Amino acid sequence: MANDVILVVNAGSSSVKAALFGAGEAPLAAFSVTEVGAGAVLRTAGGERPCAAPDHEAAIGLILDAAAAGGVPVARLAGAGHRIVHGGRALTRPVILDEGAIAAIEACVPVAPLHNPHNLAAIRALGRRAPSLPQVGVFDTAFHATNPEVALRYAIPAAEEAKGIRRYGFHGISFASLVERLPAMLGGPLPGRLLACHLGNGVSLCAIRSGRSAATTMGYSPLEGTTMGTRSGGIDGNAVLRLASDHGVEAAGRILNRESGLLALGGASDMRALHAAGTAEARFAIDHFCYWAVRHAGSMIAAMGGLDCIAFTGGIGENDAVVRARICAGLSFLGVAVDAAANVRNAGRIEAGGSLPVLVVPAGEEAWIAAATRRLISGRGR
Repeated sequence: MANDVILVVNAGSSSVKAALFGAGEAPLAAFSVTEVGAGAVLRTAGGERPCAAPDHEAAIGLILDAAAAGGVPVARLAGAGHRIVHGGRALTRPVILDEGAIAAIEACVPVAPLHNPHNLAAIRALGRRAPSLPQVGVFDTAFHATNPEVALRYAIPAAEEAKGIRRYGFHGISFASLVERLPAMLGGPLPGRLLACHLGNGVSLCAIRSGRSAATTMGYSPLEGTTMGTRSGGIDGNAVLRLASDHGVEAAGRILNRESGLLALGGASDMRALHAAGTAEARFAIDHFCYWAVRHAGSMIAAMGGLDCIAFTGGIGENDAVVRARICAGLSFLGVAVDAAANVRNAGRIEAGGSLPVLVVPAGEEAWIAAATRRLISGRGR
């Protein structure tokens, strides 16, 4: 049986999600183990059931067993691609996960303590279960390595910057996938100055010039930038120090990352719940989200020296016509307008006649990881 399938793995602190890809963009199958540790649940196409998954290794084993039961044993896998949050300065493109690459990912743990350890746990678990299977790391930060140094460097002492305290940016896999797919949607070349808006529970905007990231809103961590589901977005450093003084560092981090954003302003982190609530607080939360998206969009447009196209992706970007219309209205002075009917349908092209192109691009991160993995293990991505 030919080994022709790519396994894509996305490991979080308490979950492992995975999908199988053949030659096409649509997954052959998807699996997840949630609540790793206690009360774990395995989800497959056949439904969900409680399972014993005390750690990531057990979760990986359950996923491999479920794939084999569905007709894709390890012998059919050509390789595995891992979504890894942080590649730091060194890992700026997909890499084969040999000892050196794994050590480089481990070196990034101090700047990504909530993410990279879990990514590493899944890599090592799969290595023990399938030691001959090639594994590839694909990094959320890598796309932004093309930002100029003036965009990446905080104005802090060199000794602090040397610790890795600098802007990295995230959602890079989403933006890379968008760049690859956009020409087909436009029926022509990629626009020279593209504003890409990844709007979901996490939110970031990216200035993409000639297919390369020129600036992005997230920074040292995914906390920086615009208003998000539970993250505050940009906040004055002295305000952070005040929170740390009042509550302690750990509690301040929880407030800023898990108790702020839309949740703090409107009582819910889900945009759909805010629309349904209709309260003054919910309306203000939506106003805040749209205002800061527009304001940061202006910064991204300035970094590119203009605007030729806007693309929305992510859960809110793909499905929330109200938010898209509000953001585009805020940029109307640049010649941006949406066709109301197309926007409500979540059509691929939603601009009105005479407007700059405005597109809605379904997320394709897993498929992009699979394709990058296939290219690299076949020698075409080196």
